[in-house]
Amino acid sequence: MIICTVQNTKKMYGGNEILKNISFEIQENDRVGIVGRNGSGKTTLFKLISGIDQPDSGSIFIKKEAEVGYLAQIPDYDSQSTVYEVIAAAFQQIREIEQNIQKVNVLISDPEQSDRLEKNLNKLYKLQETYEDLGGYAIESRIAGVMTGLGISHLSDQLFHEISGGEQTKVGLACLLLQEPELLLLDEPTNHLDVDTMNWLENYLQKYKGAVLIISHDRYFLDQVTNKTIDIEDGECVAYNCSYSQFIKEKENSLLLEFEKYQEQQKKVKKIKESIKQLREWGARSGNEKFFRRARNMEKALHRIQNMKRPQLDRKKAAFEFNLNKRSGQDVVIFEEVYKTLENRVLFKNINFQVRFGEKVALVGKNGTGKTTLIKMLQDGSLNSGNIKLGPSVSIGYLSQKGLDANPNLTVLDIFKEKVIMEDGEARHHLAKFLFYGAVVYKKAADLSGGERTRLRLAQLVYEGFNFLILDEPTNHLDIESREALEAALEEFNGTILAVTHDRYFMNKLFERTVWLEDGHLINYSGSFSYALQKRAE
Repeated sequence: MIICTVQNTKKMYGGNEILKNISFEIQENDRVGIVGRNGSGKTTLFKLISGIDQPDSGSIFIKKEAEVGYLAQIPDYDSQSTVYEVIAAAFQQIREIEQNIQKVNVLISDPEQSDRLEKNLNKLYKLQETYEDLGGYAIESRIAGVMTGLGISHLSDQLFHEISGGEQTKVGLACLLLQEPELLLLDEPTNHLDVDTMNWLENYLQKYKGAVLIISHDRYFLDQVTNKTIDIEDGECVAYNCSYSQFIKEKENSLLLEFEKYQEQQKKVKKIKESIKQLREWGARSGNEKFFRRARNMEKALHRIQNMKRPQLDRKKAAFEFNLNKRSGQDVVIFEEVYKTLENRVLFKNINFQVRFGEKVALVGKNGTGKTTLIKMLQDGSLNSGNIKLGPSVSIGYLSQKGLDANPNLTVLDIFKEKVIMEDGEARHHLAKFLFYGAVVYKKAADLSGGERTRLRLAQLVYEGFNFLILDEPTNHLDIESREALEAALEEFNGTILAVTHDRYFMNKLFERTVWLEDGHLINYSGSFSYALQKRAE
């Protein structure tokens, strides 16, 4: 059964047509990945489907009485509401029935209500039946299961407004999953999640009773969860009945076929134009009207040919290409019996760890285990005991989770030139390779998106020539095409890489060594993320 229909939907913002002509259908139990470049209109589409915004033209139909759940719709909660109370609010109807059951129980035990005993017993029976039908007896276990799965059980008694933005997003996701709407809209649901939590969410969504639409740049997640892909490009969309990896192959094949058709059409058009020109020349030389008549007929035929738009086989991508000014020694970094505490909590228990030249090492672990602290400690040496040694000629290039640390009033051009000394013209030429064109180079740091901040910092790193790259969640704010460009560049990089990441596709493609941080210890696996996962399962 169809749960959602989008027909010829258009939407404009600030004079720009974001969505031109969007049409598709969502069936019950569909798992749909919505993909496209940053700024292509994916989140706009979600706002239209959820009713937050309205289309300029076209229509969106939702099945009668079907509930739509969208993470951006988290309501404001009372400042004294705990995390548990916020999540339990998802079961408001059941809570009201619980209260009514308590009231009826009081009436049943009241001697003065003895004449109404049978009536109250019938009322109690009906309330209990409704309570059971709504799953009331399983509420606590469901809440506990979702909170444990999302890794927020420890936040249960904390006030909602006091926890971090990432934690609030997890709480909002918990509320949404527990409400179980028929149509679930998830915009980048794996942001702020560690690997274990992503695995839990994948399993949860695979069994979810309802349709799920997911905007995500997490290719591994899309492959695990979705069975349909909607590609939004240039304001239009194409639906594919397959997961992300298969969609990539099908899109490439259809583009090649489309390009062949386009070339054939262009040959035909060229031939007709040449014939028209020749017929006119013959008519002018001979004065014979029939040549002009045939030329006019061919012109009419030419106008009837629908001019195909030239397919874009290669769109502009960020051009990451890391330089290596000087190689380091064979030993890049060595941790010896490193012990570290933070806020009276032991983070690292006498860890020993070594990275050698040319290695690509992925550092994995749950949120809060100290991954970012470890890579910062490597640079500033702030440890309680033990020793951290950097090898000879090691030069470190660091990318933080924020992507960029810069004066908010400086422009893109100024920030780039702070690290890379060159003339404005040459700097603008290099920035264009990272998709900073024209007036965008004068955009201030305060106005940059997360993806732009990451691309700008990577632009600096590319030209600074470091031989040891330390990357903290490098793919977090990048769209899929930028991720692919970064992967290709890092694959060609001849230096050493240590990356903290939850991007499992990125890890499997690039890293031949995985180090898992758990309970203050480092566990080494000589293989990709999938290999490490397999070994951990064994």
